[in-house]
Amino acid sequence: MRARMSGPANPDVITAIQHLHKAIHSGGVDGRLLSLVHLRTSQINGCSPCVFASTASARKAGETEERLHHVVAWRDTPFYTEEERAALALTEAATRLQDGAAGVTDDIWDAAAGHFGEEQLGAIVLEIAMTNFFNRINRAVGEQAGTTW
Repeated sequence: MRARMSGPANPDVITAIQHLHKAIHSGGVDGRLLSLVHLRTSQINGCSPCVFASTASARKAGETEERLHHVVAWRDTPFYTEEERAALALTEAATRLQDGAAGVTDDIWDAAAGHFGEEQLGAIVLEIAMTNFFNRINRAVGEQAGTTW
């Protein structure tokens, strides 16, 4: 696969993204958890640049290789807290939207709300949405892992 675009993004878009990123990270959610959310979303969407970026970010924040390697199978491993599991379930439900999919059910939302306050939930939902946004752009333009950012 080769990148289809080489020019920088519109400066107004970059500014808007920076503001959203700031809002996400001021929502009171641990940066390591946000990295796991970003990673799981990007795995589902097959976005190699975002998988690359989220693992690098998570490592910088102190995440272990064991947990990074197993996030794809988080349900079947002992490496994640109940809080993290609730966030990852929300991540998957909000990302896997297709015809007939249940999406974020009340049970999934209530489980997440049992661990996070409204501001934190807002940050997690925004992280999921922003990651899906980046995943779709990167897949459309053929962005390569590790070549930018």
